[in-house]
Amino acid sequence: MRYRNLFFSALSIGCLNISQPTVFAQTKSDTKPFTVTAEAFADLQILRYQVPGFDELSLQQKKLAYYLSEAALSGRDIIYDQSGKYNLLVRKTIENIYSSYKGDRTSQDWQKFKTYAGRFWFSNGMHHHYGNEKFIPEHSFAYFNKLVLNSNLKAFPLNKSETVAAFLSRIRPIIFDPKFQPKLVDLSPNTDNVVASSNNFYEGVSQKEVEHYYAQFDTKGNAPSWGLNTKVLKQNGKVIEKTWKIGGMYSSAIEKIVYWLEKAIPVAENAEQKDALQKLVKYYRSGDLKDFDEYSIAWVNDTKSRLDVVNGFIEVYKDAIGKKGSFESVVSLKDIEATKRLEAIAKEAQWFEDNSPLKPEHKKKQVKGITAKAITVIMESGDASPSTPIGINLPNADWIRKEHGSKSVSLSNIVHAYNLSSANSGVLDEFAFDPAVKSRIRQYGNLSSDLHTDMHECIGHASGQINPGVQNPDKTLKNYASALEEARADLVALYYIMDPKLIEIGVMPTLEVGKAEYDSYIMNGLITQLTRLKPGDNLEEAHMRNRQLNAMWVYEKGKAEKVIEFVKQNGKTYTKINDYNKLRTLFGDLLREIQRVKSEGDFEAGKSLIETYGVKVDQELLKEVLARYAKLNVKPYKGFIQPKLIPVLKGTEITDVKVTYPTSFYQQMMEYGKNYSYLPVMN
Repeated sequence: MRYRNLFFSALSIGCLNISQPTVFAQTKSDTKPFTVTAEAFADLQILRYQVPGFDELSLQQKKLAYYLSEAALSGRDIIYDQSGKYNLLVRKTIENIYSSYKGDRTSQDWQKFKTYAGRFWFSNGMHHHYGNEKFIPEHSFAYFNKLVLNSNLKAFPLNKSETVAAFLSRIRPIIFDPKFQPKLVDLSPNTDNVVASSNNFYEGVSQKEVEHYYAQFDTKGNAPSWGLNTKVLKQNGKVIEKTWKIGGMYSSAIEKIVYWLEKAIPVAENAEQKDALQKLVKYYRSGDLKDFDEYSIAWVNDTKSRLDVVNGFIEVYKDAIGKKGSFESVVSLKDIEATKRLEAIAKEAQWFEDNSPLKPEHKKKQVKGITAKAITVIMESGDASPSTPIGINLPNADWIRKEHGSKSVSLSNIVHAYNLSSANSGVLDEFAFDPAVKSRIRQYGNLSSDLHTDMHECIGHASGQINPGVQNPDKTLKNYASALEEARADLVALYYIMDPKLIEIGVMPTLEVGKAEYDSYIMNGLITQLTRLKPGDNLEEAHMRNRQLNAMWVYEKGKAEKVIEFVKQNGKTYTKINDYNKLRTLFGDLLREIQRVKSEGDFEAGKSLIETYGVKVDQELLKEVLARYAKLNVKPYKGFIQPKLIPVLKGTEITDVKVTYPTSFYQQMMEYGKNYSYLPVMN
């Protein structure tokens, strides 16, 4: 499971002025301050992050980081194809136009095309990375014709014997028709969510057929996550799976991933890391999910390595019914100093479980093997890039968590870059109700946000247990599983961030930190996250649904006692918390209920929670919030240009690896398209 950026994290804390480029500490090899902010277009702000500590690594570790980073980038094509059957066709078309168009590159239409290209690359396809809706170019199809005809015609991905006119006719609805594949993930109730979703996980099958197919697989106990690494389709009228493995679907890209992983194995830091990498290669060769579980267990057991990697088909957010894993990779090194806070929390995991408001039968009797650390990201790819999580807890299999433990990480240099880029954005002043709340968030907001992320990943996802005989949530809770799981992990963090235990273990100085997080969370869940929507929208994305569910539920349940209020001042709507202790109790009540829903597999109750509290948006409030936010001139979404690792060679031998920091998102996307394109346009 992953934790996405909570929009403004702690609502833009700090005292930096980003009317000028944001800077922070430079590396030893740098002579100039490091600029965090880069390009901005549409609703997106592109950032950069540094990799402090890389120069201190040994040559062996640097080689390992380089090989793992190359393995990460080698899977880049996969996320495009998973996000839509036609995405690689469109991407290669965009890349050819961008590189070879001979016409005017200063016109408004060219800028519109450039914006579309940036949005497409940022989203790994033609659907918004967060809202899931299809976006189309603001320029006309006639201009697109002009772009194609004045570019390198030989480089377009034409079918055999296809004319350019036929190619244009074929690609027109794919790019320009808003009704063609309108939503990447459609979570609407009373809908065939498989058919309505535009991802490339299923083809020619209905949700009922998919569920019937997977009903034959037992998901109780120590069963693998059936379907995690396959596409489902029909062949001769029979439902089948195409496995993502060497020799199967995506083979040419996976072969390159394995090529680099096999280079990494000899320079692994220790026997445990070597064993994990070997098992990952075995899984990519076999496609057997039992091999994936063996790899996941070995990965959890590798706790001593300074460097680490996530690589595989991991998160299921892009699948409306929560079965298919999107490719992602995160290469990192341990942030030793920042890890101390996480380790202090993880050490008390059993105490948190024992003292949670869950029903006794839903608590783990023995919490095993939570490894918690802060990491410095070196490279991200696939579903983790350009839009990145700020916290990760893996493996996702509940039985592995229960029997072998899990790793929980906070992405410290990513969070640092986010915080710097958001400083003094004006959002806090615009949306917080009173000076005391603003002052508290400014003082404690960064810490409260970090603690929330730490506990969400470290003890949130690792808490609770499914009742014996109950199937996994992808079967029981279906299209509501992801949002409910994120809500549950958030609630664990929210319940404990007002607990004196955090003061006792030395990670929090005062309960004022917890109040700052309550202020931020309620404000975000009920108001500020709406800035990511358009008029008429309701909530689709799992994390947005979970935050509104939690905030709206406690608002409604505490309404009689005015625990939380909506207040109006000068025509503006705000949230106001009147009783922080009672609010904590309500968070605990909701946590107990959502854990019951998961433990018992209560689909109807889970559906009711999401649909009642987590989906519908007050359109008048949305209109007001959008108008207020527009005046701030702040982009609601952020993502990153990746660092570039360059090997220093003496002959064929690597003698060093240098980290450089590109400044152009567009240039990086074109370089990636040239250097890491391993799949055909149709797979």
